[in-house]
Amino acid sequence: MNLKEIGLILKQRRKELALDQRNLARLSGVSVHSLSDIEAGKGNPTLERLSRIAEVLGLEINVKVKT
Repeated sequence: MNLKEIGLILKQRRKELALDQRNLARLSGVSVHSLSDIEAGKGNPTLERLSRIAEVLGLEINVKVKT
């Protein structure tokens, strides 16, 4: 999964919960600018930042190790 796909999932879930970017940013402790970039598939967000956003949205992040 790439950053663009992750961003689309986060944006879709945010909209399902009727949250705007400003409220999600406030609840997750992420700036609106960063959140906007993440939803657009831009930048290189840390796992910690993605985790905080996912937690507010009721999502879980799973990391798989390629063998």
